[in-house]
Amino acid sequence: MPHMQMRDLKENHVLSREPLKSSMNQKKSPKMIIKSGDRFEDGKKSLGRRNGRRRCRGHKVDRLLDGKKLEPSMGSTPCKSLMFHRRPGYGQLGTKCMVKANHFLAEIPGSDLSHYSVDINPEVASRKLNKAIMTELVKLYRNSDLGMRLPVYDGRENLYTAGLLPFTSKEFTVILVDENEGTGNARKREFKVTIKFVALASMAQLRNLLSGKQVDTPQEALNIIDTVLRELAAQRYISVGRFLYSPNIKKPQALGGGLESWRGFYQSIRPTQMGLSLNIDMSTTAFFEPLPVIDFVAQILGKDVYSRPMSDADRVKVKKALRGVKVEVTHRGNVRRKYRVSGLTNQPTRELIFPLDEHMNMKSVVEYFLEMYGYTIRYAHLPCLQVGNEKKVNYLPLEACKIVEGQRYTKGLNEKQITSLLKVSCQRPREQELDILQTVQQNGFDQDPYAREFGINIDGKLASIEARVLPAPWLKYNDNGKEIEYLPQFGQWNMMNKKVINGSTVRYWACINFSRSVQESTARGFCQELVQMCQISGMEFNRDPVIPIYSARPDQVKKALKYVYHAATNKLEGKELELLIAILPDNNGSLYGDLKRICETDLGLISQCCLTKHVFKISRHYLANLSLKINVKMGGRNTVLLDALSWRIPLVSDIPTIIFGADVTHPESGEDSSPSIAAVVASQDWPEVTKYAGLVCAQPHRQELIQDLFKTWQDPQRGTVTGGMIRELLLAFKKATGQKPLRIIFYRDGVSEGQFYQVLLYELDAIRKACASLEPTYQPPVTFIVVQKRHHTRLFASNHSDRSSTDKSGNILPGTVVDSKICHPTEFDFYLCSHAGIQGTSRPAHYHVLWDENNFTADEIQSLTNNLCYTYARCTRSVSVVPPAYYAHLAAYRARFYIDPELSENAKARCTRTSNGSSVRPLPALKERVKNVMFYC
Repeated sequence: MPHMQMRDLKENHVLSREPLKSSMNQKKSPKMIIKSGDRFEDGKKSLGRRNGRRRCRGHKVDRLLDGKKLEPSMGSTPCKSLMFHRRPGYGQLGTKCMVKANHFLAEIPGSDLSHYSVDINPEVASRKLNKAIMTELVKLYRNSDLGMRLPVYDGRENLYTAGLLPFTSKEFTVILVDENEGTGNARKREFKVTIKFVALASMAQLRNLLSGKQVDTPQEALNIIDTVLRELAAQRYISVGRFLYSPNIKKPQALGGGLESWRGFYQSIRPTQMGLSLNIDMSTTAFFEPLPVIDFVAQILGKDVYSRPMSDADRVKVKKALRGVKVEVTHRGNVRRKYRVSGLTNQPTRELIFPLDEHMNMKSVVEYFLEMYGYTIRYAHLPCLQVGNEKKVNYLPLEACKIVEGQRYTKGLNEKQITSLLKVSCQRPREQELDILQTVQQNGFDQDPYAREFGINIDGKLASIEARVLPAPWLKYNDNGKEIEYLPQFGQWNMMNKKVINGSTVRYWACINFSRSVQESTARGFCQELVQMCQISGMEFNRDPVIPIYSARPDQVKKALKYVYHAATNKLEGKELELLIAILPDNNGSLYGDLKRICETDLGLISQCCLTKHVFKISRHYLANLSLKINVKMGGRNTVLLDALSWRIPLVSDIPTIIFGADVTHPESGEDSSPSIAAVVASQDWPEVTKYAGLVCAQPHRQELIQDLFKTWQDPQRGTVTGGMIRELLLAFKKATGQKPLRIIFYRDGVSEGQFYQVLLYELDAIRKACASLEPTYQPPVTFIVVQKRHHTRLFASNHSDRSSTDKSGNILPGTVVDSKICHPTEFDFYLCSHAGIQGTSRPAHYHVLWDENNFTADEIQSLTNNLCYTYARCTRSVSVVPPAYYAHLAAYRARFYIDPELSENAKARCTRTSNGSSVRPLPALKERVKNVMFYC
């Protein structure tokens, strides 16, 4: 069996590590200092049998980065004093191939640009109106006062020109003429606009960065170029952040519930190794369908509203759906006045009256519309829209209003709408590439007057890049199976002829059936099939449940769970129930979340939920996946990297290494008060690095920095007490392996580029403090890697017809890695497509090594990350994101169910204050039995 050869481990200690043979061009600076005598506070040496063969046992490893040691406390360190880790070289491992990326080379001007401030009086809150004022100003004064310059304006306070204007400060008068939406008459508004010189915006720093010099990213220069390239597109399309949408790019498709899909594209400028790059990607999102409001209401309620009155529940649903939406009146001919909906009346239209004047002369809405507009209201049994502010309420009948076109829908979509949207947006790589090229052509940058003015040229071809396909790792399964070792092909395999490497034991289990349509005999048959599959997979699983299958109503979940738990415990006479199998209805509302919350934070019970549709249609593939999930939830392992067992993973196998994954999930837009949830998982086995224990915590709304990585508090008896998620997981690793970690690898998910400095500074400090709290001199070297999935780089096969360079879905092969050309000019980042495509165009993960005290080469970190993607516990596929980051995401998602909806309203009394002063209600604690296993799988 082919394996990557490694040196004798005795020579592979920390003082001098040679690069792998396949990475000879990667420079490794020997910047490590070894100090001995490192212990946790218990005073015992953390040396196990495995460490006895190593030269680096019990050592502390410090690393100096660019000659400066990072102090344990960095709280007051200014951001810019911390430089991100430089690229140590380029990877060589794998089969070389060519791919294309949706990046287009941009030539930038050689000379500096001019920056001016803009002050508009009277002040205007709307960017759209600001831009209209500036457009009028340029039209009036370009040929005279502006010296023929064509400026670009960001809609706020900044104006940029390709050269100096003929003045340093000047006030202009602009008169905007618009049609009064109330009367249809023309209305004139006068504005005073002051344009004042601020500074020359230097392009020198940007050119230095692009040439490979380590300088701070010149954000202002990038913002100017971005503004220039968006100026013309923003006039043609509807702008949403960095996205631009239009109903003309592709015909909108109905999504149901009064929504439709609009096609658009993402556009942003990025510094890369090949120069400045314009990244363009296709996008589809939901917009309100420009329907008559009464038709919209009929769609969201899914019933006839034209002849039947609305119930109170319907009215609440309609009010929630329409609040904040812009509508225009349709009963006044050409006068299309626009309003924003503020609410819905409680009474039907026929009962509504309002004061005509200050003398409180009352008039009915029906009479008013007939007398004022000659309009007879047909659906007087329906309520009216309330528009305008609360002081002066206006009533508009539903039938007399239409939803204004071009409003993006920002709330959550239902399952049917999500399915419809995915169907519309899902594109094969070949189609996606053609759409991107067509978008670039339609944008016509070569004809763009703003791009010409500023001397910016965009190449019309996709960037062509040399990539490499990394080899898949050998996987180890149980010696009792037919296939003991396996090399996956094309990122997927199955469990045929294989048994899990460490099967768990399930002696005491029970089943609750919450589905009315599933008979007890059907449930029993399903459970027996599942038990049999778990046994075939290599688990020890008792055939019979502790108590007979218990049927319960979904609204009695707490009562049912407690009954089954206590009935089983009583029968077991002191032994505890180990596993609960729960059969749920396909549409189960809050049942799943309630069950998980009660099991994991109240009863300390591992559960496996199964939907009714799978119980009726039993598939062996489904049962095999369930058995994988149950095995790891019960503390087993499904598979392990063969190189891990033979001590051959660089910078993991040599000394005890812990791998962390961390993520923060935020509430959906529209939820203003819900907390954000942070989750941290950490490997609990070495050298296998396959089992991950997880911890979760709530933190302030939309807070990205993980607050509870390390914390201290005052205890009346014990004084200052230290804790936090890192400390707890380090102690758990020590307890599980008998050794303390001598190296930390930290994969951090969910961080945008603008937050890199802040997150690294805060969270690396927390890791340092957590280590020091265990023993003052304990500072294992840390590698901190940000994982990003929400980026817009797509990789395409160079030749779509070449079947050897694509998988079945037409996507690039799993293991494809790119670390040149479209990557950062100086920093250590790479794109890795570790998974096989299923449908649509695969999105590679973007890994950014922000800090590296372990001195990884490019090959070592890329191949470690790719190999770990084959150890994901829930399926027999390599996954798109490194498993520790994936597990953290799952744990954070699970913890959202722990927020008790009944308590969240009036829970201020039990909130805790965080370090920044904001308060948040803590999550209920995970039970000990739960948090040491992979409960979130």
